[in-house]
Amino acid sequence: MSTDDLPHVVPPQVTSPRLTYRPLCEEDWAFYLAVSQDRSVMKYISDPRSAEEIRTHSFDVRLPAWYAGCKHWLCLVVGEKTSGLPAGFCGFIDRGEGIAEFGFILAAHAQGKGYGRESLQAIIAFCFEQLDYRKLTATVTAGNTASRRTLLAAGFIQEGTLRQNFFLDGQWQDDWIFGLLKQEYRPAR
Repeated sequence: MSTDDLPHVVPPQVTSPRLTYRPLCEEDWAFYLAVSQDRSVMKYISDPRSAEEIRTHSFDVRLPAWYAGCKHWLCLVVGEKTSGLPAGFCGFIDRGEGIAEFGFILAAHAQGKGYGRESLQAIIAFCFEQLDYRKLTATVTAGNTASRRTLLAAGFIQEGTLRQNFFLDGQWQDDWIFGLLKQEYRPAR
């Protein structure tokens, strides 16, 4: 089925001051692989995986055209406007009942520049203003204080901890759960 055959295709209209956003495509494989195999980036996200595992279980499943209500992640490549270089990925998945779960990964060279917060604010605006979600959630492995700080700064509230919820680095890790309700949303100025 082509995107022309889908009745509710919503081309992502995500914008922010310093970053560009576009859907993931086949040409992004080398960058996606490099980020996915960078241990400094993936420390709280995934154990080391082969290129084949990343391709099959992470990259390929994010390639199909996204439309409102579909059951796979909208994966956007985040790029720097000034350099044109890719900085990372962000997006969300519809969890039903008006809820979307947000996620983001920044390449090592793009960390510490506020791109996580900027991309998060852009996705929040897209989800609440254009798609009318009622709530956004995010799950972060306990210990990932940079992601926690980014979510809290964007208005998310830490709703709880799921104890020993995620197997990573040879042991069960806790997950921090965050949420932001539409009525709590304050557009960035």
